[in-house]
Amino acid sequence: MTDLLTALGGRDELDRIVEDFYIRVQSDPLLAPIFTSTRVDTLIRMQQEFLSTALSGAGERSGSSLRAIHADRGITPAHFSRFVEHFLAVLESRYVDAETIAAVGQRLGLYLDDVVGGTAEAG
Repeated sequence: MTDLLTALGGRDELDRIVEDFYIRVQSDPLLAPIFTSTRVDTLIRMQQEFLSTALSGAGERSGSSLRAIHADRGITPAHFSRFVEHFLAVLESRYVDAETIAAVGQRLGLYLDDVVGGTAEAG
C-alpha cells in the first residue's frame, strides 16, 4: 500500500486527524513541553502539510530540513515513539483498519533519525 493518504480518507480527513492528534499531544506530559514555544495552529498546519506528503508518497524525504526543524529541541527516540503512538491511537479511534495503521506506523518510522537528529536507537 503506497498511498496511505487515500487509505485514511484524503487530505480533509487527515487534517481532522491531525487536529485530534494535537489534543492528545498537548495533554501528554512527556510531549507537551517540547511544543511550548510553538503556536499550536502553526504546528498543526505544518504537520498537516508534512503528513500529507509523507503519507501520499508524493515527495521524497527531506532529512536535512527535518533535522534542521527539530534540531536543539531535545527530541529523543522515546519522544518520537510516543508521538507516533498517539497518532496511531487517533487512527484506531477513527476505525482505520489495522493494516493501514501498521503501514502508517512503518512510514512514520522512516523519519525517526531525521527527527531525533541522527542515528537513533530504539527507546
